[in-house]
Amino acid sequence: MLKEVNDKQIMKLFHSINGHLLQDDKPSEYLTKLSKDPEFNKYPYNMLLKLKTTEQSKVHHPEGNVWNHTLMVVDEAAKRKTESKDEEVFMWTALLHDIGKPETTKIRKGRITAYDHDKVGAKRTKEFLSAILEDRDFIQRVSNLVKYHMQVLYVLKDLPYKNVQGMQKDTDISEVALIGLCDRLGRTGSSEKEEEENIKLFIEKCKKYQIERE
Repeated sequence: MLKEVNDKQIMKLFHSINGHLLQDDKPSEYLTKLSKDPEFNKYPYNMLLKLKTTEQSKVHHPEGNVWNHTLMVVDEAAKRKTESKDEEVFMWTALLHDIGKPETTKIRKGRITAYDHDKVGAKRTKEFLSAILEDRDFIQRVSNLVKYHMQVLYVLKDLPYKNVQGMQKDTDISEVALIGLCDRLGRTGSSEKEEEENIKLFIEKCKKYQIERE
């Protein structure tokens, strides 16, 4: 009986978050209040609570910890969600995109890094959503977008971690571009014009890669 009550509470909270993600101009306001609620301290939502105690490089993220950054990304995503092919998948990706950072964040030679947080984040996204939902297609689509959300950086800088072929196979490059834009704008001091140009360049590079492979 206790598990049944708990499961109902978990599902109720999911629907509440979902509603605010899809309807609010600034979902961060609701999420900020929710993060202080005891219900948010229960699994799987406590996976998001860990973002509050996960610090980031002040050079790349002057806004502070991962939770602060996530709230900014979610608000940017809310502005652009109508450009997405699936608003629900897109908004949950915005909320969960850095869920892999708590366990990958390390201090190396005085620098805060979070290598592979995208890959780990894809696994944690599956874990988080599978604890609430049975919709395997939805879970996989969110997980795939989380997995590839760093490809904008990797492709732009031509890093060895870039995987345009995998991105094409597993998800939609235009959706990766959109979540990537929100991720880059969800930082203190970011330039909208500059980041929009970066996203255009990312899409061009992906298209060029596709042509070269044909």
